[in-house]
Amino acid sequence: MNKSSQRPEYNDNQISGPKRSRITLWVILSLLSIMIIAAGSFALYVWSSLQPTKAGDAVKVEIPKGTSANEVADLLEQNGIIKNSFIFKYYLKLNDQGARFQAGLYELNPGMEHDAIIAKLNAGDTVAVETIRFTIPEGFTVLQIADKLAAEKLIDRDKFIKLAATNTAYGDAEAVRSIPENDKLHQKLEGYLFPETYELKKGSTEEDIIRRMLSELDRKLEVLPEGWMDVLEEKKMTLHELLTIASLVEREVVIDEERALVAGVIYNRIEDGMMLQIDATVQYSLDKPKERLYEKDLQIDSPYNTYKVEGLPPGPIASPSMASITAALYPEESDYLFYVTKKDGSQSHLFAKTYQEHLKNIEKSNQAAG
Repeated sequence: MNKSSQRPEYNDNQISGPKRSRITLWVILSLLSIMIIAAGSFALYVWSSLQPTKAGDAVKVEIPKGTSANEVADLLEQNGIIKNSFIFKYYLKLNDQGARFQAGLYELNPGMEHDAIIAKLNAGDTVAVETIRFTIPEGFTVLQIADKLAAEKLIDRDKFIKLAATNTAYGDAEAVRSIPENDKLHQKLEGYLFPETYELKKGSTEEDIIRRMLSELDRKLEVLPEGWMDVLEEKKMTLHELLTIASLVEREVVIDEERALVAGVIYNRIEDGMMLQIDATVQYSLDKPKERLYEKDLQIDSPYNTYKVEGLPPGPIASPSMASITAALYPEESDYLFYVTKKDGSQSHLFAKTYQEHLKNIEKSNQAAG
């Protein structure tokens, strides 16, 4: 039998040392190249993302209160101030920035360096917001307020009045929540829209204006003497009733020194069970005040006509000033039950304890007018 030639066994998976080293080196170099390329590409991406955007006209960017640094970055990208908010966020973290950003309206230019943007936000270098300014005189009614603001082209009159009749415009205001549910109220917010000079952001809505005025009443009540709520409790009165009396004083009195005295007369008449018989309540019932009231006007059928109904009207008849609110809270004690306006142009009053004295004062007043 012929013996077949024998060859040494050879494993195809085995590679000689030098060749294997070359392959390993090639793999390592390939991986390194990929890593270098990837790192370079990422570095280029980061570098490019951190470059300023193309220069352009200034853009106004508003940053609301409570906005986080990450949200600011998103706003900046949306407005074309930075290229990439994702990279900018990490840039802020790396440089320990963003915690001191301030809210407000900023004027920023595309093309600004990132550090310049950060510095501006940290400094709160905001632009002046365009505002509207208006003044509500003391003693104005809701309808008069609406007419004035509409005449100044700040509101839609009908929308304002409609909102003033609902509960949707209260916001965080507190005093207004003391208004009772009473279908006899002529204007729901009467007496609660504080008379003051206001400055609001341009474009403020009717609801914004109402909320601001309601909040102003809260602020004003906070400066009353400490313990004023206890005084109300002692009088067994609500805030709504206090504002009602204050509004009567506001419409009846011009001389500050007489406010507390007139408030005292109102309290005296209520305590004695007398009708208040205040002309200003009749004028309010008419909506459009008259220069002079006639006997027939005093017979008008209205829950606000204090010539026909006992006690206080259902609510305020105007927006009282702080002087009138204070007078209603701390009336001057006296025995007076009547007063009449002097017709000598002084706008002051003559006070009386009895009806007979009151008639004499009316005669004196008429003589002064002659």
